[in-house]
Amino acid sequence: MNDLPADAPAGCPAHGSTPAPELFTWEFATDPYPAYAWLREHSPVHRTTLPSGVEAWLVTRYADARQALADARLSKNPAHHAEPAHAKGRTGIPGERKAELMTHLLNIDPPDHTRLRRLVSKAFTPRRIAEFEPRVQELTDRLIDSFIEKGEADLIHEFAFPLPIYAICDLLGVPREDQDDFRDWAGMMIRHGGGPRGGVARSVKKMRGYLLELIHRKRENPGDDLISGLIRASDDGEHLTENEAAAMAFILLFAGFETTVNLIGNGVHTLLGHPEQRERLQRSLAAGETELLATGVEELLRYDGPVELATWRFATEALTVGGQRVAEGDPVLVVLAAADRDPGRFGDPDTLDLARRDNQHLGYGHGIHYCLGAPLARLEGQAALATLLKRLPDLRLAVEPADLRWRGGLIMRGLRTLPVEFTPGPARGSASGESDTLSTL
Repeated sequence: MNDLPADAPAGCPAHGSTPAPELFTWEFATDPYPAYAWLREHSPVHRTTLPSGVEAWLVTRYADARQALADARLSKNPAHHAEPAHAKGRTGIPGERKAELMTHLLNIDPPDHTRLRRLVSKAFTPRRIAEFEPRVQELTDRLIDSFIEKGEADLIHEFAFPLPIYAICDLLGVPREDQDDFRDWAGMMIRHGGGPRGGVARSVKKMRGYLLELIHRKRENPGDDLISGLIRASDDGEHLTENEAAAMAFILLFAGFETTVNLIGNGVHTLLGHPEQRERLQRSLAAGETELLATGVEELLRYDGPVELATWRFATEALTVGGQRVAEGDPVLVVLAAADRDPGRFGDPDTLDLARRDNQHLGYGHGIHYCLGAPLARLEGQAALATLLKRLPDLRLAVEPADLRWRGGLIMRGLRTLPVEFTPGPARGSASGESDTLSTL
């Protein structure tokens, strides 16, 4: 079953004599790239009705996308949406409005955005990320240990999902004994309607309550973690409110795990469908090389990245994007997946080339809202893919490709499950002597 509503609208009117593709169907979710190619050619800035009923502009060409991502007239603040107040909850992250978690980097503009980003960026310096690398590798190996002896696994639920959850929890300073609760709440959040009615809102509310409690505990007993750093900055006069701190921790968790889940899941799926490129990478890794791994992760981000559409923007005044007039208050969604397959910017864009050099993809955005956690996501993606390919060299799909199902969320692109098989191998265990159960990760 998919997560898209059964009555999702077509979204594309006919264009001349060329039949327009349907958007937001199951077929579209499985492979949106032919539809995006049609939009780039025939309607590059395209007005459509989304499954939620919101009307928005889709920007699909690379040059237009890059311009829109950096245009200060396209605000991140939902207050600029022309929709009536009761309809504004149909944009943004489900549940964040009711839980009072709106004041974060994805919903604000300068100068507040500049202030908050400066505070959080201290946790994502090259030095800090480099220091975190051994922990990411430990998590990667221990998760593989948990299923390698079985010879089969669902790489989404058993690997791609828990890896970034535990990593971002460590970064935030969530105690190990509480991290499984975060895993449960996050799992509900990315089901996009596939769970019990109201489950997302309840999970977001529980997460907010926990974060507020954790902020109080960290104020009394700070550590060397991101939440403690935010509290110290606030105490030093940066004027970070309690709600701002909770909202920042929330968005770092939300944005910091789902993108990486999809980077790993989509990346493995793409490599399994391109055996020559995969074997090329395995040979490079076996030789102790890292260059192809680095360029390869960037190419996987471009080819079938984790973020299909950039998060919401709203026109603060009438403007022109790609020759199309956009009215004040209109929502604008930049389609990163379409821009990164634009033949006007990339040679042979529908061909996977792990050694691609000229690869200024938009997978993590552009401009002042460029993804703050991109270095951590790259670290996790490289560690996950390299370790999987080395420890499970004969990794293969356990189902037919046509049987895979994609989650139906608007912004993210990712698989619901990824069943795989491989030759069973030994678990490496842990030198630290900790239990091998996932609850100790």
